Amino acid sequence: MDRGTERETPPGRGAGDDVVLEHTATGRVPLAVILVDRDGLVSHWSRGARRLFGAAKEEAIGQPALDLLPVSGALPDDEEPSPYGGFTPYDGLGPDLESSLDGRLSYPAAGRARLTVPEHDRVDVLWWAYPLVGPGQERLLVLAADAGGLRQDLPEADRAVERIAPGFALHTDFPGADELARRLPEILPSMSVDESARIVAQVLELGYPVLEFSQNERVPVTPDWGVARRAERKARRERAALAVAEGLPVPHEVADEGEDLEYVAVRERLEFLNEVSGHIGTSLDLAQTIIEVSKAVVPKFTDVAGTYLREQVVAGEGFPDGVPDTTTMWHRVALEHTDEPGRWDDVVPVGEAMPFPAHTPFFQCMTSGEPVLVPRISEQMGHMIASQFEKRDIRPLITGRSMLVVPLKARNVVLGFMILLRHPERVEFNDMDRVTGAELAARAGLVLDNARMYTYQESVAETLQDSMLPHIPPRMAGCDIATRYLPGTLLGRVGGDWFDSVKLPGARTALVVGDVMGHGLNSAAMMGQLRTAVQTMAAMDLPPAQLLRNLDDLAQRLGDSYLATCLYVVYDPIASELHIANAGHIPPVIVRAGDGRSELLDLPTGAPIGVGGVPFEAVRVRVAPGDRLVMCTDGLVEVRGEDIGVGLAALSESAAHPAASMDDACDTIIRTLNTRGGRKDDVALLMARLNGIEPDDVAEWRLTRDPVEAGRARAAVREQLHTWGLPQLADNAALLAGELVTNAVRHSHGRRIELRLVRGDTLLCEVDDDDPTLPSLLGAGPDDEFGRGLHLVGVLAREWGASRTATGKTVWFELTLPRR
Repeated sequence: MDRGTERETPPGRGAGDDVVLEHTATGRVPLAVILVDRDGLVSHWSRGARRLFGAAKEEAIGQPALDLLPVSGALPDDEEPSPYGGFTPYDGLGPDLESSLDGRLSYPAAGRARLTVPEHDRVDVLWWAYPLVGPGQERLLVLAADAGGLRQDLPEADRAVERIAPGFALHTDFPGADELARRLPEILPSMSVDESARIVAQVLELGYPVLEFSQNERVPVTPDWGVARRAERKARRERAALAVAEGLPVPHEVADEGEDLEYVAVRERLEFLNEVSGHIGTSLDLAQTIIEVSKAVVPKFTDVAGTYLREQVVAGEGFPDGVPDTTTMWHRVALEHTDEPGRWDDVVPVGEAMPFPAHTPFFQCMTSGEPVLVPRISEQMGHMIASQFEKRDIRPLITGRSMLVVPLKARNVVLGFMILLRHPERVEFNDMDRVTGAELAARAGLVLDNARMYTYQESVAETLQDSMLPHIPPRMAGCDIATRYLPGTLLGRVGGDWFDSVKLPGARTALVVGDVMGHGLNSAAMMGQLRTAVQTMAAMDLPPAQLLRNLDDLAQRLGDSYLATCLYVVYDPIASELHIANAGHIPPVIVRAGDGRSELLDLPTGAPIGVGGVPFEAVRVRVAPGDRLVMCTDGLVEVRGEDIGVGLAALSESAAHPAASMDDACDTIIRTLNTRGGRKDDVALLMARLNGIEPDDVAEWRLTRDPVEAGRARAAVREQLHTWGLPQLADNAALLAGELVTNAVRHSHGRRIELRLVRGDTLLCEVDDDDPTLPSLLGAGPDDEFGRGLHLVGVLAREWGASRTATGKTVWFELTLPRR
């Protein structure tokens, strides 16, 4: 692969100060590297730019780029365009570069032109310009090279080349593309890792800079910072060290480059930090990040790395105000070393929590927020540190080693610290190591804090979501229910999907699945309001279509920012019937118990909640005992780029798969559909097995407004319970039924009073009348005639309640069936 290399770079200059192209045909040619900020001012001007355009770095930085880069001008009459060029027919870099400098181009541009440069006469220039976006100040990256120099360096046989032009190509067009991408940052000036990575990523996306020669030859414009030269410097340093050890004078070529050696040492540290940065933060998982941080420094920088974090970081909690103190608990979360396996495990096990006294270097580090360097751990210090470990002697592990304690800080808060130890035979930590360790810890601290905050946000999101989703009992009257909720894969993971079930009069159950469009806290808050409204209106026993109509009106009053879909189903286990209304939701699936066949119910779709002004329709569907109803949100069946019908077909097929239990059936559906790829939305799934209630398990009586009906009701209930083989419940059930009938006789307006007993998982007793006023508990005194009935019901019943109906109200209670 053809590549470039670096000329001699003086100490103190950053990357990009002197980058050259190198090609077997073209030799070595300086490459100008220029950065322009959002105000059009030059923020970086390399030595190659000074040679090519004639301005010194001190004259260029902070000046308008348009003043330094001539972009237009008439070509003299006596000058003919180059026969091998394709550059513009005037003296300037051209209108594309002018547009790039003005910020008018959103795509990369390249060109070739002739310039008049002081002291250089006419210069044939190749240039590339990359528009930059993002949080940094840089708006444009400009690369330029002297095409004349390229041509002069061509061998004699190749000087007839017809074309040398700048271009762009995917870096994957070349062998060793990953190596090219890795070396590209070296054309940039010294800047933060994030800024450098951002600019490089955009260059790679927009097109790798190349030279295009005749015969379609393309050469990547890539720097190489002289591996051979670094090896030569290393050899010279080794010769110098040997000379000092033997008492000989330092070789002249080494002594002359003292500053250069210091520059190389600094550069090696920066390369190490960049390498570490590339190995940490690959995920937002806190445990994984801790492991990455530990492994990144061992063994290259240290031989032992122990990581301690504050208790609140490990627990995902907030911090108390102020700096840590002697009561602060620190958890040892990682220990990486090069010693023999198991040597540290029993003495300093991972997971241990402990405080640190004020006289220790660890306390000094975590309270000052600065690194603490101990060149060698003395016997005395080793004993002092070992005293913190009860019944364990760690002195053999630490005495004689060099120690550096670095704080893990983020946003001026100490999250923890790292204890770095080197073997006694290894060179001690020095001041440069202290600086390197501080920078390393600062980068690691930010990565850890990001992981901590992400973990905390995940916990908050899950807690919020769990608080909003109901805890549905697995058994309702005449049906079994199983549910699943899967949070979305997006950050935050709070969504607007929900499911619910509501107990209704007549042993019926309302089943609900809904989805507020969008994600985030606002969607979740809207979902909470709609779910509460559905529960309230369901308790009023509104018909499904009317309930959705009222819900749509409510959404209109809450605002027009959100839309929601909702599927509302009322299951009547006695009539073996579903009463369903749909508001823009995907239809449910029925799995028939008889033949195992599944079908997607054909329902009127309806408009989403929040559209307004659209009627809703309800349909009735006959079901049989054992049928299963499957309701879910579209996050389970929708895959980007795929028709939703494919997902619905997969839902129907997986729902029909035999399963040992309801939970297994839900897991089968989730496992089948959740592996289809690309899911980012949250998912709500509700499955109900419609067991039904046999006619023999229901007894009903019509009563009149005669006070004697209370006695008749008690007798009828007692007799029915003996018939059902439940004599143990006869007395309490008869007493409580008589109290409800007495209240109905006293408060009803007409002659319609109905008493119903239903034997299911519990014994349900309901009394209907035409008075819409719901009963309430009253404080009855010793001489009061009324108010004791509901107190008896509240004390003796397993559960009781009341709800309005279309014609009045229903008051009910339940008793627990005896164990068989």
